[in-house]
Amino acid sequence: MTKFIFITGGVLSALGKGIAASSIGALLESHGYKITLQKFDPYLNIDPGTMNPFQHGEVYVTDDGSETDLDLGHYERFTSTKTTKDHNWTAGQIYEEIIRKERKGEFLGKTVQVIPHVTNEIKKAFYAAADKNDVVIVEIGGTVGDIESQPFLEATRQMRLSLGHDQTVIIHLTLVPFIKTSGELKTKPTQHSVRELQAIGIQPDIILCRTDRALHQDIKAKISLFTNVPLEAVITAKDVDNIYEIPLDFAKENLDKIILKQLNLPKKKRSLARWTTLVKKMKSPRDEVDIALVGKYAGLQDSYMSLNQALYHGGIAHQFKVNISWIEAEDIETQGPEEILGDSDGILVPGGFGVRGIEGKIRAVTYARKQKVPFFGICLGMQAAAIEFARNTADLENANSTEFNARTPHKIFIKWRELKGVKDLGGTMRLGQYPCNLEKGSFAEKAYGSLRIYERHRHRYEFNPEYEETLAKAGLFISGKNPDHDLVELVEIKDHPWFLGCQFHPEFKSKPLDPHPLFKAFIGASHAYRSKRNTDKRKS
Repeated sequence: MTKFIFITGGVLSALGKGIAASSIGALLESHGYKITLQKFDPYLNIDPGTMNPFQHGEVYVTDDGSETDLDLGHYERFTSTKTTKDHNWTAGQIYEEIIRKERKGEFLGKTVQVIPHVTNEIKKAFYAAADKNDVVIVEIGGTVGDIESQPFLEATRQMRLSLGHDQTVIIHLTLVPFIKTSGELKTKPTQHSVRELQAIGIQPDIILCRTDRALHQDIKAKISLFTNVPLEAVITAKDVDNIYEIPLDFAKENLDKIILKQLNLPKKKRSLARWTTLVKKMKSPRDEVDIALVGKYAGLQDSYMSLNQALYHGGIAHQFKVNISWIEAEDIETQGPEEILGDSDGILVPGGFGVRGIEGKIRAVTYARKQKVPFFGICLGMQAAAIEFARNTADLENANSTEFNARTPHKIFIKWRELKGVKDLGGTMRLGQYPCNLEKGSFAEKAYGSLRIYERHRHRYEFNPEYEETLAKAGLFISGKNPDHDLVELVEIKDHPWFLGCQFHPEFKSKPLDPHPLFKAFIGASHAYRSKRNTDKRKS
């Protein structure tokens, strides 16, 4: 029978429930157990696909094309789980399903209420990802005390009641702040948070105490006494420089052993050697590399969570430290690229939507192409690369995407639904995993070591096939195409150290223990550029 771990949060948001859940998953996998993770968000949006990145961070995309919370990226990076639509649920989805059933008469005229109808739907969602897994780790979004979270917490209480203590573990993540003026760690926020949880009928089994320093035994004893949680189950969740240290830190606190004991699961031999090696590599880099990320949401790094992690993974593959400079594309429009990008070893232009900052991204591409700086364009970054090439190398004046200029004389990118002759308003994005065939000898083929790849997509506009021949004759190497729809997926420039643009989002498949081939290749090329530049400086 599948067992469940529920993770709730208290005091304030952004304490790191997703990282904590992922780290617990990694620990249980190190014992040989098959696990998966789910995220339940209390907001009423159906999914985060239309939410502002400044509010919600990046939208993570699964193989099946679901637009999900960024925590699902952590789940996949830390563990071997493959997430789907059944791994991220919002209050909006739950209520939408209930209203659909009510309109169809499935409740047989009953009064539809939060209890039992909403909570039953939530419990049904809990079980949706349980198949063939030993343990499901469920992260409840929001903070205890929020009105929006109450149905999810009530469903959690009911799960504990029906399954029992040996089938469920409830973990509460809270804050133990250090007050500088008094020089003390304060446990009151944790006490109040747990009391709030107890008031709705939930007694946590484990408390994860987010703090900036180690908790002394007397602090843990005080928390244990006031929260009715065993002393050994009060766990320090200390701030770390590197999130990939957290599974090792939790292991030192015996968190996995406490969980296995309560769930009545045999303690298998724990193997964390790969995580230990990973952390050692990151703490003792052989060299470093400076990457400029030219985006339009640079003010909030969560907007590019998977991307910056994938860059770090690329560095891990070479044992290089990756320094990321967050560049606002609009700054390049006003200041010019030379001053802003001049010290970069590599330039990455990521995805995004809307016209704001696009000309700055195109100018960054021009700089990378002319100065022979390694360039990596992802989704919109690939489109910027093709538009820049069309304007400045193929002499197609005012070339653009119809996203930015519907009246452009040279429509290098058009809506993919229009490309296929579909005029309806639904399904305007190409989402999820698609195959791609690579050209032999391309940067991409050398990186992947394969001629067929599968990558995840999230975009509305496609390379216009009417311009393939024109741009190819001017020197743009179309190095990858989707075989099912004959769509351009990759473009490169051959007479360049490393210049590649991809329509898909490779960052969604990168893991610290298995860096993505393109990020590995990009970081390698950027370091080679750095070394050559340093050698040239010494010679001069």
